[in-house]
Amino acid sequence: MTSTKIPAVFMRGGSSKAVVFHGRDLPADRAARDAIFLHVLGSPDPYQRQLDGMGGGLSSVSKAVIVEPSARPDADVDYTFAQVSVDRPVVDYGANCGNMSAAVGPFAVDEGLVAVADGEAVVRVYNTNTDKLYHARFRAADGAAVEEGDFAIPGVSGTGARITLDYLDPGGAATSALLPSGSPRDRLEVDGVGSIEVSLVDATNPVVFVMARDVGCTATEPPEHLEADPTVMARLDAIRRAGGVAMGMAKGPAAVGLANPKGAMLGPAADSTAIDGRVYPADTHDLSMRIVSMERVHRAVTLTGAMCTAVAARIEGTIPHGLAGNRAPLRIGNPSGVLPVEAEVIRQPDGSFHARSATTYRTHRRLMEGQVLVPMRLLSAR
Repeated sequence: MTSTKIPAVFMRGGSSKAVVFHGRDLPADRAARDAIFLHVLGSPDPYQRQLDGMGGGLSSVSKAVIVEPSARPDADVDYTFAQVSVDRPVVDYGANCGNMSAAVGPFAVDEGLVAVADGEAVVRVYNTNTDKLYHARFRAADGAAVEEGDFAIPGVSGTGARITLDYLDPGGAATSALLPSGSPRDRLEVDGVGSIEVSLVDATNPVVFVMARDVGCTATEPPEHLEADPTVMARLDAIRRAGGVAMGMAKGPAAVGLANPKGAMLGPAADSTAIDGRVYPADTHDLSMRIVSMERVHRAVTLTGAMCTAVAARIEGTIPHGLAGNRAPLRIGNPSGVLPVEAEVIRQPDGSFHARSATTYRTHRRLMEGQVLVPMRLLSAR
């Protein structure tokens, strides 16, 4: 027999999808796990369709998740996120996926890792990528997470049961601080771009914020239009990489990872048309946003990027604050509609800022369960 079977569940979390594994069913060796994830998702694929795997040709649907019991007294399960590149043999663990974090609590309950009573369930999750905790709150019945409900989110058709995600103390998730440079705004000298003003903020995941007008955009463009403009994409990537260096995440631009930091361009609220054709007037949101993930423009907005934006908007002097002030919740206009996000940030006696929490709401769905087939050779390190 040339292949073996590994138990897995295919799940949607928020506006993302991933293949979800128990940690116990995977080899301990990181290289062997990476080889399995690449094979299962169908990467690398130069055609960027992942037809030979379960991925969907976009970063938001080319993901793997590992869930296992936690040894921490303040967590029920550990959650590790793996971002699988579509066209490269790369598996990146440098970021958390906020959307898939919505699926972790329900998976833990449905798989018997956490026992809950009927009613509101609370699963405490430790994200290994960022060394941060979050609490997932959702309805449970008959020992399982409830999926059906009337809550809708941008980028996902239909409705589902609402999941509340409370990220605790989200600052400094991948760097040294909430404001890694110590300043709400910085001016970077970027090769091929010149001098440009940015805000470098790290909350749930680090993000390099830039005004869309400074790169010749409005932050209302359809993602495919931006991706069809190599000049804009090159500028955004160069700014993102320069920001990663300024955040202390790498010694040089070439060493900055694909997953983090995210690069986000922002603009004032404006009338815009979402992917589904619905028109969102300017008064339905507080700012416009387009965010780059794995060198592609996200079709909605990464959830961690949205939470970071909400935190940043409550820090005086940042680009998000200049656009939206202290709006609560912050309504983010994105390619799929409008996403509301809440954050609690306090100013400390020394003048610095501390992010206490970031909160948002998602839905999930268990799409398929069973086993994935992988070549025996990929388990050699098991």
